[in-house]
Amino acid sequence: MPASATATDYDAFLHAHVHSQPHSVMRYDVDGESLWVKRAGATVPGWRLRVLGAAAKALRMPVLTPVPNPGGRAAMAIEVARLQDLQRRGLRVPTVLAHCADGFVMRHLGAPGQETPNLGNAMEEAMPRGAHTVLALWKQGLQAIAKVHKAGTCLSQAFARNLVRCPDGVIGYIDFEDDPAAHLPLAVCQVRDALCYAHSTAWILAQAGALEPARAQWKAWVSTLSPDVRELLHASIARMAWAGRLPDSRRLGRDAQRLRSAFELVRADR
Repeated sequence: MPASATATDYDAFLHAHVHSQPHSVMRYDVDGESLWVKRAGATVPGWRLRVLGAAAKALRMPVLTPVPNPGGRAAMAIEVARLQDLQRRGLRVPTVLAHCADGFVMRHLGAPGQETPNLGNAMEEAMPRGAHTVLALWKQGLQAIAKVHKAGTCLSQAFARNLVRCPDGVIGYIDFEDDPAAHLPLAVCQVRDALCYAHSTAWILAQAGALEPARAQWKAWVSTLSPDVRELLHASIARMAWAGRLPDSRRLGRDAQRLRSAFELVRADR
């Protein structure tokens, strides 16, 4: 804990802010450190999960099976438990300092006055410095996901926005309101991580002119996966072949472009 003239009573701080703050997530600088207070939100309608589940079955893609995110107090309890578990495994996540049924307070991954940009933003900001800089950041994110998997677990939604670059250059992990491994086999969860990361970063790689070298990095990374994860990843990508036929233009919108870029990245895994 950072040195300060007065030690913060985190339980009191949480109870003083969790119900009164205007937003569900807010940052505070106090006693020489930055804290985040996160309050329970609304519950999530169950019909959305049923629709996604039906789509996963129809497409025969278990990696699309939705993971329940109950919202509300249940989601807060899940996030606290996941953050504590990931930290015990030696992974860089915010430290939970106090929690109650309606929310929790956690320590910022950076220092007061310093930002911890998410990896997607960091990659976009690096584009003027060249494709090699963007590629280095992307590879760092891929290695960070591999570290999670080697620790015997998975992320929740491994999009680039949920990977943050700390001031010391280490990648940290945020946003854990669901627990995929509680509902799906670990191999499925880890393939979900890989595909989420590819989907959220491939379009940036394409814009930066780094997609071709990233394919080689992706292929090398896939070769290190366990046989069951690699087999499931191959099968999932094979069922995404239709994405390679999407037009390479904005005619169908940016989402279609992102899907095409993601497929162009991961199809090189064989």
